[in-house]
Amino acid sequence: MDNYDVIIRKGRVVLKETVVTADVAIKNGLIEKVHSSIAGTADSEVDAQGLYVFPGGIDVHAHFSEPGREHWEGFETGSAMMAAGGMTTYFDMPLNGIPSTVTVEALKEKAETGSRKSIADFGLWGGLVPGNEEELETLAAEGVVGFKAFMSPTGNKEFERSDDHTLFNGMQKIAPTGKLLALHSESAVIVKGMEQRYSEHTDAVSFSRSRPEEAEVEAVNRAISYAKVTKCPLHFVHISTAEAVERIQEARLAGVDVTLETCPHYLLFTEDTLVEKGAAAKCAPPLRSNEQKQKLIEALLDGKIDMVSSDHSPCPSDMKDTDDMFAAWGGISGGQYTFLAVLELAAAHGIKFPRTAQWLSGAPAERFGLSGSKGEIKEGKDADLVLVDMNKSFTVTKENMYMKNKHSVYEGMTFSASIEQTFLRGETIFSAAGKPVKRIGRWTQPQQ
Repeated sequence: MDNYDVIIRKGRVVLKETVVTADVAIKNGLIEKVHSSIAGTADSEVDAQGLYVFPGGIDVHAHFSEPGREHWEGFETGSAMMAAGGMTTYFDMPLNGIPSTVTVEALKEKAETGSRKSIADFGLWGGLVPGNEEELETLAAEGVVGFKAFMSPTGNKEFERSDDHTLFNGMQKIAPTGKLLALHSESAVIVKGMEQRYSEHTDAVSFSRSRPEEAEVEAVNRAISYAKVTKCPLHFVHISTAEAVERIQEARLAGVDVTLETCPHYLLFTEDTLVEKGAAAKCAPPLRSNEQKQKLIEALLDGKIDMVSSDHSPCPSDMKDTDDMFAAWGGISGGQYTFLAVLELAAAHGIKFPRTAQWLSGAPAERFGLSGSKGEIKEGKDADLVLVDMNKSFTVTKENMYMKNKHSVYEGMTFSASIEQTFLRGETIFSAAGKPVKRIGRWTQPQQ
């Protein structure tokens, strides 16, 4: 009789194309077998009857701030938050640490820190900033998942925006490495001009108007033009407008190697939320109109958006404690809620769970070179699994937030599902029941 490390019994297992009631056997960190009834013994058995078993989520867009700004968010609290939200792998953006991840030395320092502290697996973005173009090839060889650049002001002196020359030059350097460039796409000219127009205002409506939809669309168009010339693969982060989605789709049909993500906050909230909740709801691009939100949901349902990522962008609470929407830190703290937000959309729009798993796991794994080991529940892949109770609600409170600074636009929201347990390579890294958690996160690099 076969012996396994773990058997998860009688869960509703979300596979790539369907959902089946099955057992999942785990051995040596891998999925050994998925079958309607697995005979054998295990060191540990989990009763998943009545629960759904999803592949672990992969959040490709999170801002942890270690080293240098660990008081904003560090690997320890940030990875615990990701695990509590059903994310077994996350990618840390390069800009908010000191130093920013724009050199090999900074990359290695961050990788060593994450390997000591992270509960979940992690990947690391490198940065493209003015003056570091000669570092890009070496960073690529050392294992970054890709590169991140800003087309608008960053608000961070350690990580400046890329002007057009830097952007085009950087794309030429990145293209031969096989990596991609992730872009925060807002026109610097439009944003700066509109900020000057509203310079005497501090309210939420003025802030929203200072970063209009056209700023995103113009920047997307410009980046696509550069990509057509340089052949650099692109990934557009936190897209907030349906028109930008359409421009990216047109580019894809024209042969450009491009993907895009949106974030839960653009699918759940609107500019009215910024008026209601204040700085906790401030982000860039800003939350849009209800009409734009509905168009973005339609684009997601139509298969025009590849994945959903959190853009978890934390800060100390005092940086949000102001009524001045221009002065407040611009980021939403939400990495714990992406999985639940997508399930909420699934319930509201009749989306089948294999599609939600593709947005949360499959597409990120495929795009970022992890599909050999992650992204779906399949024999031979990492046993990265999430148990979800679709009949148990979860209300966000400060007490059940895992991020370091406990403020979020999601506070007070009730989701109709709950994350019950998260496994990384068969080990528990989160348990709603309070079971012991292991810290086994690894620096995960794209497979060539």
